[in-house]
Amino acid sequence: MNNWQKEDLKYIWHPCSQMKDYEGFPPIIIDHAKGINLYDIEGKCYKDVVSSWWCNLLGHCNPRISNAIKKQLDTLEHVIFANFSHKTAITLCQKLIEVIPKGLCKFNFADNGSASVEMALKMSFQYHIQSGNPQKTRFMALKEAYHGETLAALAVGDCDLYTKLYKPLLLDVIRIDKPDCYRCPYCKHYKTCNAECFERTEKAFEQYGNETAAIIVEPLLQGSAGMKIYSPVYLKKLRTLCNEYNVHLIADEIATGFGRTGKMFAFDWAEVSPDIMCISKGLTGGYMPMSITITTQEIYDAFYSDYLEGKAFMHSHTYAGNPLGCSAAIEVLNILNDEKIIEGVNTKAPIFNNMIKEKFSKLPHIGDIRDIGLINAIELVKDTNTKEPFDSKLRLGYQIYKKALEKGVLLRPLGDVIYFNPPLIIEENDMDFITDTAVECTKEILLNKV
Repeated sequence: MNNWQKEDLKYIWHPCSQMKDYEGFPPIIIDHAKGINLYDIEGKCYKDVVSSWWCNLLGHCNPRISNAIKKQLDTLEHVIFANFSHKTAITLCQKLIEVIPKGLCKFNFADNGSASVEMALKMSFQYHIQSGNPQKTRFMALKEAYHGETLAALAVGDCDLYTKLYKPLLLDVIRIDKPDCYRCPYCKHYKTCNAECFERTEKAFEQYGNETAAIIVEPLLQGSAGMKIYSPVYLKKLRTLCNEYNVHLIADEIATGFGRTGKMFAFDWAEVSPDIMCISKGLTGGYMPMSITITTQEIYDAFYSDYLEGKAFMHSHTYAGNPLGCSAAIEVLNILNDEKIIEGVNTKAPIFNNMIKEKFSKLPHIGDIRDIGLINAIELVKDTNTKEPFDSKLRLGYQIYKKALEKGVLLRPLGDVIYFNPPLIIEENDMDFITDTAVECTKEILLNKV
C-alpha cells in the first residue's frame, strides 16, 4: 500500500463500500484521465467502461467541455438563482427544449439525481393538493427500482441493499411487479413483445389509481437492478393508463438520457412523453454536479398564483443553475449534435453486442445477454436451465471486478451481472480489449470459485 492509499484510508469514507474490504484491496489513486482511460499515480491505465458511475458521456478531459468551463469560469462562477438568472442557464434551456420529449417546457434546477427525484415527487404531490385532488397522496414504483438515496428517492426505490435498513423511515409506496424479461412468465422477449406483463400494472391502477399522485419509472432500463431491459410498449401503455387515472408519469432519465439507449432519451423509443422528467449524470458529460427536473405547462400553472395564496414551490438548492454546470451541459449538447454522437452509438452498438455475444456465449453459466444502445449486460446464473442465481455470498461479481482491475479494465458488476456502459466515444479496438479481458476474468473466477 502506497502513502497516498494510507492517507486516503486515514480520512475518507468511500460511497457504497464496506470499508473493511479496503484493508486488503485499497483504493486506486487516479492521477489523470483521457478519453475512456484512467491513469493511476504509477502510470497504470484502466479502461473506464462504467463511465465513472454512468456519468462520463464523451470521455474524460474532453477538450471542448473543458474549454467551455474554463471560458465560463472567467465570467461568472455562481450566482443565487432566486430572482437572479444568467445567460448560460437560459441558453441551456433553449437548447434542451429542442431535444426533450414534446410537452415538457419548464426547468427546475438542482445539483444531483436524487434531488431531482425528490423535486419531482414533491411537485406531483403539491400539484394535486392545489388542483382539487387532495386524496392523491401516494406514489407507485416498480419492484427493484432505483431512484437515488435520499429518503423519498429511497422510498420509491426497491433495492434492498440500499433500502432495507431504512424502511421504518420511508413513505408507504405502492409497489408494482416489474417487467422481468429474462424470466418472463409469458415466454416473450422484450424486443418483440406487446408488454403482456402490463396487466399487473393495470390491476394496481384499478386498486390504487384514485389515491395515487404519480408513478415513477426508469424508462426501459432498470439500472441498479442489474441492467434489466424492458419493452417501449410498456411505456406507451403506461402513458395511456396515467391519463385515464390522472396520475403523473415521472421519467427518471438520470441514467438513460443523452444517447445511452441509442436515442436522446429512453422515452423517445416509446414516442410518448412523461409529465415530469429527471435528468442528471450525462447532462454535464460527467464534469459538474447538476440535475434538472423538467415538467409541463399544466403542472407549472398549478403553482402560479399570488404569493399570499401559498402555492409557490418552496424547494431550493444552493448550487441550482450553476453557470459552470450549465456551460458544460451546453457543450455536451453541441458535441452530440456536431459530432453526430448518437448516430455513432447506433453504428457501434450492434458491433459491440455481437462481440459480447460471440465471446461470452462460449462460457458456462451465462444466463442472459441483453443490450440497449451501447449498454450491454451479462447475467451469470448457477443453472442456465432453471435460471437459478448463484448464492450472493460467493460475491462472484466482486471477484471478477478485482481481477479485471489487475488487467486494466474498470468493471463494477451489479451482483452477478457484468455490464458495460462506456462513454459514447468508445472505439472498436477498445471494445475488443475490454471484452477479451472481461471474458478472461469471468472464466478464471468461474473455474476457481464454482
